[in-house]
Amino acid sequence: MDISFKESPWYIQALIFVALAILLLAAGEYVPGSPVTSVRNQLQSLHEQDTALNQQVSALQVYERRYAEFTQEMSALNKQLDTLKTIVPEDKEADDFMRMLQGAAVASGVKIRSLTAGAVAPREYYYEMPFEITVDGPYYDIVDFFGRLSRLSRIINVGDLKFAGLGGGKPRFPVTPNTTVTGTCTITTFFTSPQGAAAPAATAARTGAPAPPAAVKQ
Repeated sequence: MDISFKESPWYIQALIFVALAILLLAAGEYVPGSPVTSVRNQLQSLHEQDTALNQQVSALQVYERRYAEFTQEMSALNKQLDTLKTIVPEDKEADDFMRMLQGAAVASGVKIRSLTAGAVAPREYYYEMPFEITVDGPYYDIVDFFGRLSRLSRIINVGDLKFAGLGGGKPRFPVTPNTTVTGTCTITTFFTSPQGAAAPAATAARTGAPAPPAAVKQ
């Protein structure tokens, strides 16, 4: 005796509906080209992109947190660079340097009798610019003069000191009554630009004018 589906017990009908639902889900999941498979692949691709973007954001957040530190470090380095450019300038700035020497001499009460520029000497990372000077004055004023040189804004080396007392002979220059010491030394300062080393010669060659004098005497 045949029994129709509607006449089947309710639990048989429920089992059949569950079985059909499972078959439909399986078909949607595993049949190639089905909408469910396409959507699942899109979701997987979006999830992978989201993971990659989150990793990039995490990496950039590290730099964002350190941005303030980088800014402070850059500001400090710029200040150090400005200081280095003051103590070892790019150009020779010989005129300014000679004015510094004269200012130190006047403040100390000594006399610079001659100032002779020597040949610029190239080194690996900088250039040496020597000057031979002749000075006289009271002993302790000479000491103060060299102390003031050590406090100038540019780096200065002092060498080849040759000093002596005035003795009984007539001095070469008119001196003050309290002058006791006279002598010579080499004062060397530094700069970094190779253009600065060749600038005076190049200028003289272009203009046809003579090169500036190497010595200044008082």
